[in-house]
Amino acid sequence: MTASIIALLVIVAIIFVATLWRLASRRQSLPCPVWLRWLVELDNPFTKTNRAAFIVETLALRDGMAVLDAGCGPGRLTVPLARSVAPTGHVVALDLQPGMLARAKTKTEAASCTNVEFIAAALGDSNLPANHFDRAVLVTVLGEIPDRAAAFAELFYALKPGGILAVVEVIFDPHFQSRKTVTGLAVSTGFRERAFFGHRLAYVMHFEKPNGD
Repeated sequence: MTASIIALLVIVAIIFVATLWRLASRRQSLPCPVWLRWLVELDNPFTKTNRAAFIVETLALRDGMAVLDAGCGPGRLTVPLARSVAPTGHVVALDLQPGMLARAKTKTEAASCTNVEFIAAALGDSNLPANHFDRAVLVTVLGEIPDRAAAFAELFYALKPGGILAVVEVIFDPHFQSRKTVTGLAVSTGFRERAFFGHRLAYVMHFEKPNGD
């Protein structure tokens, strides 16, 4: 068997397994397996609103801010977030899977980003400090969370008054959440919608934690 045939078989096998994972994910909330991280590690070339640079740009980050990268996965946004709030700001990268955190940590070290803290935990398990973050991002991960109400409650708890939560969804993701679903969860938690970028199949939504005025 030639090397080219072997390579082709490997590619076909990967696509086959990735497709099975996507089909299974439509039946229940399943996080992306660590070995399939390449599916979420690069920007999607078909939608602007899912690109790391665009998401970060919408957040109006500045030096000194604290940012939560919730469900950071392999760290696609972790490095650009860390660079945007350096040198005095910091990022907390949270993910349920240690393998994903290890990959994200490798990226931050390669980029010489020393202002990132990693937490191995599920969002909604009350591991975050109160009123701490200026910004939080939840990028194509909401559908992987079994208790979404608890996740939004913890995000609300962890953001400072006036803080912004950015929720990113794209139809190519097997766990895609509609704008209506996301808005319902956010508003019922106490957030108010602040901005919308994109369209109903690929979007970034900003929600603000009210100041209490």
